[in-house]
Amino acid sequence: MQQHHVVVVGGGFGGLQVVHGLKGAPVRITLIDRRNHHLFQPLLYQVATTALATSEIAWPIRRLYRDRQEVTTLLSEVGGIDRQNRNVILTSGETVSFDTLVLATGARHAYFGNDAWEKHAPGLKTLEDATTIRRRLLLAFERAELATTEEEKQAHLTFVVIGAGPTGVEMAGMIAELAHKVLPPEFRNVDTRKTRVLLVEAGPRVLPAFTEKLSAYSKTALEKLGVEVLLGTPVSACTEEGVKIGDDFTPARTIIWAAGVQASPAAKWLDTTSDRAGRAEVGPQLNIPGDPNIFVIGDTALVKQEDGKPVPGVAPAAKQQGGYVAEVITARLASKTEQPAFHYRHQGNLATIGKSAAVADFGKIKLTGVLAWWIWGLAHIYFLIGTRSRLAVAWSWLWIYLSGQHSARLITQKETLKDEA
Repeated sequence: MQQHHVVVVGGGFGGLQVVHGLKGAPVRITLIDRRNHHLFQPLLYQVATTALATSEIAWPIRRLYRDRQEVTTLLSEVGGIDRQNRNVILTSGETVSFDTLVLATGARHAYFGNDAWEKHAPGLKTLEDATTIRRRLLLAFERAELATTEEEKQAHLTFVVIGAGPTGVEMAGMIAELAHKVLPPEFRNVDTRKTRVLLVEAGPRVLPAFTEKLSAYSKTALEKLGVEVLLGTPVSACTEEGVKIGDDFTPARTIIWAAGVQASPAAKWLDTTSDRAGRAEVGPQLNIPGDPNIFVIGDTALVKQEDGKPVPGVAPAAKQQGGYVAEVITARLASKTEQPAFHYRHQGNLATIGKSAAVADFGKIKLTGVLAWWIWGLAHIYFLIGTRSRLAVAWSWLWIYLSGQHSARLITQKETLKDEA
């Protein structure tokens, strides 16, 4: 009898957890991803803001499974799913058959119908996004150094972050620290301490997933770093010259999008129901309606909790879902009774604001300041893959903490001062 074939699409937190959970099960596994690496997305903003190098938060997928002979890794992109014939259709035209399919294809940033803004306001989901933002940040200071008028200098020294969730808050805080504390001694024609960092949020407060008290603390901490927090006013335009916030236009050459996400087209591939964000609706065992052998997890899935609220699109949730699906597959192959419905265990919310301030919400326990910052750091180091990465990130953070210097300030890819195409 041919061994049961599990195809996992997506090498993020959810996809890798499925593969980890199936170790020792009587299956062969094909893992498909359009990139050759697994990315630790919670620290992606630190690559964008020059604190960490790309190699410290990403690992080649093939290296992770070099000792798992039952795992085959394919570097390819999925273009569709043939449910009837049980095939994954690759954009190259080839097909991969499956007995069980797990889609963990993640999400991209959404511009709420204003896709033309992406050129001027890149989001942050991939290493390419991070290095693009890093290049634009560093080039902004270089261009300010060369500017001949005060208006031009200030436009280059104005940074706008749109969206005040954890990514936006963390990004704004790091840019402010970079401009106000790290760079001033290095420039001669421009004072980087005059940099404006604007954090724009359409809602009434920053970090809306946290309590009002922690949200208020975060806003105050950002303002102490020099971030201007603009609440209750949405952005109405993004151009190469700047942003329009409500009715007011602000000249700014660097804009960063952290305001929303759109799920991958997995629901369209499967021709199944989805919500407004494109997330595929799944049942209690995380399979799509009418097909118990096709699972959707992570940011691609709309998973309802007992209270009817959706499971948040965070890394711990994706890992829990991946582990659960592996248990369901293993139990079915062993002819055991069906697993109970998936239950999400909330492990708390963490967000950092600059070098020594953070907020932590563990339900009854809520922390702020330096203690929360240490907990945030230890938690992220713990979830990194491999001793080498943990030591490298810990050393980078210790160096920044003691010296105040960021070590990854390299302008890469297009090393030019010309306007990007």
